[in-house]
Amino acid sequence: MTAQPGLPRLNEPAPDFRARTTHGERSLADYRGKWLVLFSHPADFTPVCTTEFIAFARAADRFKALNAELLGLSIDSLFSHLAWVRNIEEKFGVEIPFPIIEDLKMEVAGAYGMVHPGAADTQAVRATFLIDPEGVLRAMVYYPMTNGRSIEEILRLLMALQTSDQHGVATPEGWTPGGKVIVPPPKTAEAAAKRASEGYETTDWYFSTRSL
Repeated sequence: MTAQPGLPRLNEPAPDFRARTTHGERSLADYRGKWLVLFSHPADFTPVCTTEFIAFARAADRFKALNAELLGLSIDSLFSHLAWVRNIEEKFGVEIPFPIIEDLKMEVAGAYGMVHPGAADTQAVRATFLIDPEGVLRAMVYYPMTNGRSIEEILRLLMALQTSDQHGVATPEGWTPGGKVIVPPPKTAEAAAKRASEGYETTDWYFSTRSL
């Protein structure tokens, strides 16, 4: 089965872009050397999106501490973005510290598969993309228009990806920092026979965990 056109693939270079934002022009290359959390929302001045933007703003320092930058997007004009950001600061007392892409021609949204038929013709669904410092797409999560994302889960996923990269391990369901990680299973009969004596917490030859 071939992939649908316009949908990016994990572990391949993320689609390139250059676009106007509320902080000036931005391109994918600007984020080289850092993780990028690129997230879309259906429209400005919508209640669910407002709660998400407030939560992203409040977590911005935590993302920055993980060498990650935030970048929002919707298929609205730059002036609409600026008005909405000012409204959030005025009405909710929260300053939005990250840029928001103007994507009236849907060029970025199309490249990342953010517009889904049946959801709305001119609105991007709640898509979130985690792009690593080499510009490779490592994770993507889609939510429907009616339900907001968990920013805590996006932070958790980012930390899990970084832990896997740093230590060459996998992470179990619901893993958070400090939890045990999964050791990659052996790939030969000889390695499988040795696994129980390698010092891991081994339930069976294919399932071993360890602390970091």
